[in-house]
Amino acid sequence: MKNNIILILLLVSGINFQAQNKPNLVIIHTDEHNLRTLGAYRATMSKEQGQIWGEGNIVETPNIDRIANEGAIALNWYAPSPVCTPSRASMVSGLYPVATGSPVNDMPLKDEVVTFAQILKDNGYATAYVGKWHLDGEGKPGFAPERKFGFTDNRYMFNRGHWKILGENDNGPFVDQEINKNGGGVWDHDKVDRDNFTTDFLVDKSLEIIERDKNKPFCLMLSLPDPHGPDQVRAPYDTMYKDMKFEVPLSATKSKEQIPGWVNLNGKKNIVKEAKLQRGLTNYFGMVKNIDDNVGRILSYLKENNLEDNTIVVFTSDHGDLYGEHGKLNKGLPYEMSARVAFMLRYPGAVKAGKSVEKALTMVDFAPTILGLMNIDQSDNEFHGIDASKDFSNTQKEVKDNTRIVYLTNAGGRWVAAVNSKYKLVLSPSDMPWLFDLEKDPNEMTNQYNNLEYKEIAIKLEKELYAQMEMYKEPLDISKLKK
Repeated sequence: MKNNIILILLLVSGINFQAQNKPNLVIIHTDEHNLRTLGAYRATMSKEQGQIWGEGNIVETPNIDRIANEGAIALNWYAPSPVCTPSRASMVSGLYPVATGSPVNDMPLKDEVVTFAQILKDNGYATAYVGKWHLDGEGKPGFAPERKFGFTDNRYMFNRGHWKILGENDNGPFVDQEINKNGGGVWDHDKVDRDNFTTDFLVDKSLEIIERDKNKPFCLMLSLPDPHGPDQVRAPYDTMYKDMKFEVPLSATKSKEQIPGWVNLNGKKNIVKEAKLQRGLTNYFGMVKNIDDNVGRILSYLKENNLEDNTIVVFTSDHGDLYGEHGKLNKGLPYEMSARVAFMLRYPGAVKAGKSVEKALTMVDFAPTILGLMNIDQSDNEFHGIDASKDFSNTQKEVKDNTRIVYLTNAGGRWVAAVNSKYKLVLSPSDMPWLFDLEKDPNEMTNQYNNLEYKEIAIKLEKELYAQMEMYKEPLDISKLKK
């Protein structure tokens, strides 16, 4: 009997030891997030670039910055297609958007797509998804879709919408707003508080799930619908930045020769009005601050529950938001603040604190990279992306690599682009090729394509872009691209 008890104890301790050595994964994923609002990224920029809306007009993000300061920051991480659905599809699958069935917004993910969550589930992980999904077609809000794609607990997953007030009753979560004729929520400022504002609500539910699963390997993806519009946030965040006088970014005032044909300004040089910028950014900054405070709650919970050292924390976004740059709002263009997104990763003991990765990467690389970092076998999966886990886990403080060229696409057929850590080439049926020197021209104002000094670079990017368009079955016909 005594021997049996010893054997059982050894088996249980062995199971616990194995569970403890499987790293947990927490992904914090925001929507339409301009990375200039994050201190860790501003620290890598000139003052002019870090404060494009006017000197001193910044939002401090100490909690999000901690992830980079205590781990790694990727300086050239892109959305493979800078709109919601295709970027999210690529992130969960490791495939380019056209292969997922979701190359444009509101197109459902193919049933046969295998996600990183499914792979983790098959490897013994408890998996959960909280927040906006946008991969189940047109359903809105669409709580708890039937197709879970490996996320065992998807009670708080909703398909579409940027709802500001959520609630929960015996039937589950619900949108606690009047829905207008356009399908959006009517903002009732007096009704919203700390308990029902969407970001706070979703973080509360995430912490409840982690508490439930903390004694086994777990993966939780938290997808916050902010700071995507509508630009509304609860008190006190709605008034924190009201005294700032926001300026229209420099790149919004361009000559006709500086506006590519693939930028639709409705015949105008600039469609961004200063008053709209003032109203919007006051609340946009407030949303970012609210997100940062909630990230602090998550990090504190992990520390207090002795989960910090064995949990990978990722902070990223589906795409950016130009917010006045180039005379535009929102996303959908190959410009940096539309297509480039924040990507920070903390994994104590495995990833060097304060590390920077300058290699060009995209959401297509997320699944193979995160699984590689977690030592999960990937031999049965055919990803389009690469496993860049060694770039994050090696002993180098700075990973500099301008050889990797990634391909970006626009499902509407307006443009395709090739990017490395220094240059970007954009091809389109509506204009001549545009080549940007991202180091010398961070505002992306000057076309260097016909500059003889850049001829070799242009040829290299163009050749690689054509090769990847063919490899990944880009729907835009190469013969339609202007030379």
